[in-house]
Amino acid sequence: MVQIGYTMMTEQAGPRDLVEHVVEAERAGFDFSVTSDHYFPWLESQGHAPYAWSVLGAAAQATARIPFMTYVTCPTTRYHPAVVAQKAATLQLLSEGRFRLGLGSGENLNEHVVGGGWPSPQIRLEMLEEAVEIIRELFGGGDVHHRGTHFEVANARLWDLPDEPPPIGVAVSGKRSCSLAGRLADLVIATEPEPELIEAFDRSGGRGKPRVGQLPVCYDPDREAAVARAHEQFRWALGGWPVNAELPGPSGFEGATRYVTPEDTVGAIPCGDDIDTFMEAVRPYVEAGFTEIALVQVGGDQQLPFIAWAEKTLLPALREL
Repeated sequence: MVQIGYTMMTEQAGPRDLVEHVVEAERAGFDFSVTSDHYFPWLESQGHAPYAWSVLGAAAQATARIPFMTYVTCPTTRYHPAVVAQKAATLQLLSEGRFRLGLGSGENLNEHVVGGGWPSPQIRLEMLEEAVEIIRELFGGGDVHHRGTHFEVANARLWDLPDEPPPIGVAVSGKRSCSLAGRLADLVIATEPEPELIEAFDRSGGRGKPRVGQLPVCYDPDREAAVARAHEQFRWALGGWPVNAELPGPSGFEGATRYVTPEDTVGAIPCGDDIDTFMEAVRPYVEAGFTEIALVQVGGDQQLPFIAWAEKTLLPALREL
């Protein structure tokens, strides 16, 4: 059975609300949760970007069952991989084994804040691979010394380690990232239901490992209100990751999506409360071989109505699918 997850989207809600929402998601029966790790929202209309790791620590203490995962953290620019390893180990202890560390090569939107320019896609993947190796080594215990192409680690050690380190997931968008994920990751992460990504991951050593997808949705009994909200806050998603990884701030996304219409948005995001529409949006992920699908409800102030509807209507239907 495909597991259905809930997304704590830091770009559209403040820290206290995010924790309240995941508590409700756990009560409603969502199988797992994921959390974005942003310094900026995609669009100013979203309006938030709290520190994801503080939110996760609070959520771990406020919940008892639901698993967590970063979706995703970039361990190369804004954070050094040695620091990411420490954060992940601590969160695994706080959550009593409910955490998975999702990693990716990042977006300029968030990583530009530390300066130094934005590397090319090839260099970003090189950095990600080296970072994953460092994090793995630190999870193994003992002192770590590393002098690599992109990072140095001087006499680092994690003093508080869980018995089982967090599984590591790697986000993919093409053949090279799929190869990296298949070789080095415990699970694969993607935002598009493309069978080719799963097949490439499997060929590189990923066969039998979990594969986690994500789908934006916009529930509202008033379909016109849902369409308007999806267009206002989520039209950025139509740009695709080759574009989304490069733009440096919300103003860039405003300009890039100037000509995206509400009708365009509806083509990518199920809107309203028709269960069949939501089912048909999820189906391609199931058919592509994803084992877990995290839903993103658009609108920070619309999470509780969505969770209530999902508990009664959406989750039972999706589990039959």
